[in-house]
Amino acid sequence: MRYRYLLPPIGLPFFFLLFLMFVVFFTIFSGIVTAAFQKLGIPPAVAYTLFLASLFGSFVNIPVAEERTYVPVVKVREVRFFGIPYPVPYFDLEEQKMIIAINVGGALVPLSIVLYEVLRLASIGRVDVLINMGIAVGIASLFSYAVSKPVRGVGVAIPSFVPPIIAVILALLFGGDHKPIIAYASGTLGVLIGADLMNWGKLKYLGAPMVSIGGAGTFDGIFLAGIIAVLLV
Repeated sequence: MRYRYLLPPIGLPFFFLLFLMFVVFFTIFSGIVTAAFQKLGIPPAVAYTLFLASLFGSFVNIPVAEERTYVPVVKVREVRFFGIPYPVPYFDLEEQKMIIAINVGGALVPLSIVLYEVLRLASIGRVDVLINMGIAVGIASLFSYAVSKPVRGVGVAIPSFVPPIIAVILALLFGGDHKPIIAYASGTLGVLIGADLMNWGKLKYLGAPMVSIGGAGTFDGIFLAGIIAVLLV
């Protein structure tokens, strides 16, 4: 029997090219992220380890809370008229459980980096930098909250270009000789606090089975906001 293909079978050269493109992309992206971490004073080996943790941790979500929500559903009941059954649709409320989780690569890794920098600054007595960092994070959180929007069935959406730009501006205003860490802290914590935590009360109305903080993978707003902001200062 003779077969005809609408599309020719994909050959080995195509898979080799695809693998080569992946290697090139991985190398370039890892170099960019590692360079950003090094600007924060993190050693190269640790910076590369953090990159791998962010990459593979983006697939891991840790449940932290459970919310009960009621969503409108369409049901059908039978109504008889002169003995003839008629289906009549009506709206009802149905209880659902929604899991709120935190993503390892998109949230916990950035938080650990900020915590490390806070402890390092505290150990050398740079209270002034910590105060400026707190002010910058507070302002960034308010901006993130203002531009974030809960999207039903999806999660909390935020324009990807806003957090890095705000973080860079705040780093230039409050950073002094510590611009990278101010940019990273305001970029990451600004999104985490403003877009996610300040919208916590609205999460149960999203109608999604699970909402993951920092859960869009390595390219999540929390992760990239900090990296882009550090590279721009």
